[in-house]
Amino acid sequence: MTEEAVDKTPLHLKVARILRDKITYGEIAPGTRLTERVLCEELKVSRTPLREALKTLASEGLVELLQNRGAAVTPMTLAESAQTFEVLRVLEGLAGELACARADAAAVADLRELHERMRGCYQHGDRDGYFELNQAIHARLFLLAGNPILAATHDKLNLRLRRARYFANVSQPRWDAAMKEHDQMMAALEAGNGKRLRALMEEHIHNKCDVVIGALLSTGTVSAVGAAETALPALHRRVAAAKRAGKGR
Repeated sequence: MTEEAVDKTPLHLKVARILRDKITYGEIAPGTRLTERVLCEELKVSRTPLREALKTLASEGLVELLQNRGAAVTPMTLAESAQTFEVLRVLEGLAGELACARADAAAVADLRELHERMRGCYQHGDRDGYFELNQAIHARLFLLAGNPILAATHDKLNLRLRRARYFANVSQPRWDAAMKEHDQMMAALEAGNGKRLRALMEEHIHNKCDVVIGALLSTGTVSAVGAAETALPALHRRVAAAKRAGKGR
């Protein structure tokens, strides 16, 4: 049976997946206008599935539909990224605690296997592979938590943060630290220590937020303008540091 016969995914969702990855990995920069003619030629699709794909990405916050002017990749803002991480931190901690109480040994063993595959990517410097497995591990923890509403809320927020999270391991020291944090989280899950896993996951997301903000500022992906309007400490620290270094934009 051919791959095409097996894959029943609607065409517009396939197109959305391709564009989502391009946006996530920075192949299409924030603010870029999305020209239908160019994308149709590049992806070899008609305008109808492309427009449906853009609507899907707009619902995820990745694309902005412009009235009578096509679409554009939604710019990332410091305040929105930091505020979303703030909520995600609480959700991830709760998921970890619930997973410890509800996951069986087989499910934990499966997660360990994913963890070791992610470690392999880390050891070989495969950042994209690491990122995808990292995302899979976090999503699996939400499934192990046994709360569909919690998982659905996480999925919706994570789609908005996916491209920001890709920036989190831009430096080797942070990547090293993130791998150690995952080792600790895995150990807490295997020990069934829900309170410790909750604390570790909250700290993990806090650290990731701090690094993402620094990365977005240093690469010029977003501006520090208006950042003082938020009360988030991590954002304040990063904006202040960037301004001291002469990088505030």
